[in-house]
Amino acid sequence: MTLHPVDQRLRALHTDLLDLRDGELEDSIPALLEADPDCFGLALATADGDVFTAGDAEVEFTVQSVAKPFVYALALADAGLDEVLERVGTEPTGEAFDAVVLEAGTGKPPNPMVNAGAVLVSSLVDGDTGQERFARIQQGLSAFAGRRLEVDERVRASEQEHGDRNRALAYLMHGTGALTIDVDDAVDAYFRTSSLRVTARDLAVMGATLAAGGRNPVTGERVVHPGLLPTVLSVMSTCGLYDGAGRWVHRVGMPAKSGVSGGIVTVLPAQLGLGLWSPPLDGNGNSVRAVRACERLTDDLGLHMFAVARSSVPVVRHACTRRSRAERPAHEAAVLDEHADRLELWELQGPMTVLAAQTLCRQLLDREGRRPSWLVLDLHGLGSISDPALELVRETASALADGGTTVRIVDRDRPDDVRDAVERSVVDPQEVDEVLRECEDALLAWQSAG
Repeated sequence: MTLHPVDQRLRALHTDLLDLRDGELEDSIPALLEADPDCFGLALATADGDVFTAGDAEVEFTVQSVAKPFVYALALADAGLDEVLERVGTEPTGEAFDAVVLEAGTGKPPNPMVNAGAVLVSSLVDGDTGQERFARIQQGLSAFAGRRLEVDERVRASEQEHGDRNRALAYLMHGTGALTIDVDDAVDAYFRTSSLRVTARDLAVMGATLAAGGRNPVTGERVVHPGLLPTVLSVMSTCGLYDGAGRWVHRVGMPAKSGVSGGIVTVLPAQLGLGLWSPPLDGNGNSVRAVRACERLTDDLGLHMFAVARSSVPVVRHACTRRSRAERPAHEAAVLDEHADRLELWELQGPMTVLAAQTLCRQLLDREGRRPSWLVLDLHGLGSISDPALELVRETASALADGGTTVRIVDRDRPDDVRDAVERSVVDPQEVDEVLRECEDALLAWQSAG
C-alpha cells in the first residue's frame, strides 16, 4: 500500500528531530529518571478516525499532567459547569505547574491545569470514596484513549513517596474549605491518575476525541457532551503549558497539555489531535522535541487555530465512472464500457482544509482493488484550498502517478499556480467533458496498443 503523505511527513519529522539533544529528564519523581532520552514518538489522529504514527508512538509512559484536561472534562460532566467553576478558577498563573498559588480570598486553585487545580478537580468526579473516584477517572480516560489504561505501580509508589508538595497544596485547600474530601483520598486519586500508562498514539486519539466533539472517532463511543468542550479547550489554550502557554498559543496555536514524563497532547477543534512523547524537558517542564515537532507541524500543515478554515461538509461531492458526451463508434463505445472502471471523475466541494485533504488522500490511496488509470479531479466546487492542503493533494497525485494513474485537474477559475501545483498532470482550464473525452481517447489508444 502506498505510504500516506501524513505518514511520510511524520516519519521525516521524527528523523529530523532525533538529533535534537537539548533538555533534561524530570527529577522530581525519581522513577521518571529511568526513561530513555532517545525515545521519541509522534501520532496524529483525525476527527474522522484515521491514525498516523512515527517512531516510538506505541511505547508506554505515564500520562502525568497530560491527564488534567480529560479529568477536567469528566468533572464538568459529573459535577456540572457551575459547581466546577465555583471550586476551580480558569486564569493562567505564569507560574510553574507545582507553584503554591491559590486565589486570594477564596483559597481555590487558579485553574485545573496546575497541580493544585488537578487535585481538586479529581475530587469532583463521581464517587463516594477515593477508590470509586479513581475508578471513574480510569474508566473515563480509557474511553478517551479507546483502550483500557493501567496504572504503573512503580511510578505511583514513587509519586506517593516524593509527593509532599502536592500533599501540602491539598492541605492548604482543605484548610480554606476549597477541598472538601479527605486529603489522602484526594492526593491518592491524583497520584494514581498521573501514573496511568499511555502511548503517543493514545494521546492523539484522546486529543481527536476532544476535536470530534467528545466522541472517540476510533471506537465511536460518546465520552463527554460536546457542550463541555469550549470550557476544556479554552483552559487548555491559556494554561496548558504553564508559564510557556503564551508563546505556545502564539507560535503553535492549538489547545494543548504537557506532562513531565515528556508527553504533549494538542487539539485542533473539528479536525485532529496530536500525541507526542520525548522525555527530555525544557525549563518550563515541556518536552523539547515535542514542542519543536508541534511548531514544525503547525507550519507545515497550517494548523494554527486562528488561521484555518473549518467545514463539516465532505470534500468529495461525487465520485463516479462517467463517459463524456462525445459520439463514439459502436466498437469504441464497447471498449469504453468494458474498461469503465479505468476512468473516474471526482467532484470536490467546500473549503479544502488539511483534514479534508487528508480524507481525500486516504480515499484515493487506501482503496481495495485496482486503481483507475485516469483520474479527473473537478475543483470547481471548492470555495478555498489552503497551501498545506494543496501540498497534500499534490503529494497524493504524485503517489498516484508513480502507481500508473494519470491525474487531471479541472478548474477554470483557480489561479494557475494552484492548478500547476499537481505534478505530472496536464492542466488546462477546460470543461470537465473535454477532459473526460481526452482521457477516453488515451484509454482507447492504450487498448489498441495492447
